[in-house]
Amino acid sequence: MIMEDTKDAFVFKGVAERLTLGITRILENMPGVVDLRFAERDPAEKRTLLSWEQKNTCILPEDLRDFYLTTDGFTLTWSVKLDDECVPLGCMMINGVGRLCPLLQPTSVFSLPNAPSLADLDWEESSSESGLEPAPSEPHFDARSRIYELDSCGGNGKVCLVYKNCTPGVVAQHSEIWFLDRSLCWHFLTATFTAYYRLMITHLGLPEWQYAYTPYGPSPQAKQWASLYQPLIFSNEVSQTDSAADVFLNKLDPTKAFRGKAKAPPPKKKQSAQCNSGGAAKGQGSTGRHGGAKR
Repeated sequence: MIMEDTKDAFVFKGVAERLTLGITRILENMPGVVDLRFAERDPAEKRTLLSWEQKNTCILPEDLRDFYLTTDGFTLTWSVKLDDECVPLGCMMINGVGRLCPLLQPTSVFSLPNAPSLADLDWEESSSESGLEPAPSEPHFDARSRIYELDSCGGNGKVCLVYKNCTPGVVAQHSEIWFLDRSLCWHFLTATFTAYYRLMITHLGLPEWQYAYTPYGPSPQAKQWASLYQPLIFSNEVSQTDSAADVFLNKLDPTKAFRGKAKAPPPKKKQSAQCNSGGAAKGQGSTGRHGGAKR
């Protein structure tokens, strides 16, 4: 019985290493990393995948289908030890089939007829077309796109499986992976699920790592964590996003900003005039004193 349990644990560890691409061993050897947890999940059934496709009128990409047939979702978390306290830091997550829900829920019957919705954000269609650099067309919040949430990113945005150029009643087949930030702006990540999965593993699930593919980048705190646990990737991303991020930064030139604060030396002419007037005054005073003495 003990041998069977040991064998099962060994088999599970091998499956976990293949699913995580060996990142668990790397994290275990990093300084300060504690409480590494990988959630074991059973494979999804084929009928569950077929039911999802029929319900949403979409064909799952082949690599995502194979992933769900291996494990119904993915969760790997790790923490760091700071001052004898365990602080949760990294989180890698892929929602299971049951939680692969559409981002745009159907409007309720009880909602107001003129109530604003996400579809109202699609009026600026010229913003993406007027860019100088060619970029993939952004998803829409109306029936032209079908969007499903893969990861909630801890409230910092949403990673979505997106089907674009959809027609009502027609099965959608081509999908991409996009990131929707907290300001409801779209950012393209990868064209396939496999590429996104490797990207997630490479970034160790650090907070706000998806913002490295936006023009403004992660927060300063997230950059500090990235510089500690992935210095090589962080340095490359900073060099790539510097040109785009310069637009959003306020640069301060001390020589120009504080030029008016420096005291200018008084002109020499005024000094000589003051000296002459002072000398004349002294001369007048001395003559007066002498005159008084004579008197």
